[in-house]
Amino acid sequence: MEKFIDLTGQRFGRLVVIERAANSNAGSARWNCMCDCGGKATVVGGGLRSGHTKSCGCIKNEKTAERNFKHGMVGTSTYVIWDSMKQRCINPNDTTYKNYGGRGISVCDRWLKFENFYADMGERPKGMSIERIDNNGNYCPENCCYATQKEQMRNTRRTVTVKYQGKEQCMAAWAEELGINQGTLWYRLKHYPPQIAFNM
Repeated sequence: MEKFIDLTGQRFGRLVVIERAANSNAGSARWNCMCDCGGKATVVGGGLRSGHTKSCGCIKNEKTAERNFKHGMVGTSTYVIWDSMKQRCINPNDTTYKNYGGRGISVCDRWLKFENFYADMGERPKGMSIERIDNNGNYCPENCCYATQKEQMRNTRRTVTVKYQGKEQCMAAWAEELGINQGTLWYRLKHYPPQIAFNM
C-alpha cells in the first residue's frame, strides 16, 4: 500500500482536492476533487502527483471537440458535400462506392482535410453541388467546380455528346441552344447528317 500523503486543498492542473475518498480495490489512496469546469472526479493520488490526471475529463473532451469541430462547419451543407465525396471514393460500404472508388476515382491528398477543401472550393452555393469537369478524373482543385443538378446530369458517363462546327456538347444542350425538343433533334440526327439536322 502506498504511503499516505494528505493532498487536501492542493491543486493539480484543473483539479483541487476536496477530501479523502475510499481506497481503490488495489488499496491506492483516492481523492474527491473539484474541477475548474465545475465537474467532480474521484482520482487516485498517484495520478494526481504524477501529472497524469489534470482534470475531471474535460481536457480530453475539449481536445476531441477541437479536433472534430475546430472549423465550426460540421453539419453544414459544404461539410456534408465534402464528407459524401470522401465516402464514395474511399468507403467500400458506401452505396455509391462502385461508381467512384470502385472504378478508380479518388480524392487528392490535399482534400482529405476539410479545411483545404474549403479553402479551394469555398462555400457551397445554394442549389449546387460538387462536379468533376472530367467525369473520369479525380476529385481535386483543377478538376472540380460547383454545378447545378441540371449541369451535372449533362456530364455523366451515359451522356451522348455531338460535335458540330468545332463545338461539342450534349444533346440536351444542343436542343436548348436550337430552341427545339430534344426528341426532335434525336430524330433529325438519326435520319440526316449534322449539317442538315442542325439547320432544319
